[in-house]
Amino acid sequence: MTKRQKRMVAVAALVLGVGLAAVLGFTAFRKNMMYFYTPSDLLSGKVAAGAALQLGGLVEKGSLRHGEGLNIEFIMSDCSNAVPVRYQGILPDLFREGQGVVATGHMDAGNAFVASTILAKHDENYMPPNVAKAVGNVDGKHSCAPFKSVTASN
Repeated sequence: MTKRQKRMVAVAALVLGVGLAAVLGFTAFRKNMMYFYTPSDLLSGKVAAGAALQLGGLVEKGSLRHGEGLNIEFIMSDCSNAVPVRYQGILPDLFREGQGVVATGHMDAGNAFVASTILAKHDENYMPPNVAKAVGNVDGKHSCAPFKSVTASN
């Protein structure tokens, strides 16, 4: 082989190696990606059973129940459907009924969402006007506008 041919083989091997590393990286990234779903998405069957996911919605008023120890149960709603959520741990300080939350976890066999982490919506003392308009309506109650389905077509 000539010097030029050796150089071309080295360049081809380098390009092939970088391409293979990119394919493996994107495949691993796609498998570990968690999407944000609503209770309607879960109940419609559009989500694979047992898949790790993030569930977002409003905590229904009057649904929060403290069990033995750190066991907590509540109902999460997106204003059209509701899903029972079970969590074991300490809730964030900002967590309360009627507020928006995002829970990370999976669905169990009994159609309840088992959360491993709960994230509560931040304090509402200040909001930019466009965000305040999207989150609440005239009487100050929350709307379900921020909880759009990831599976719905635009």
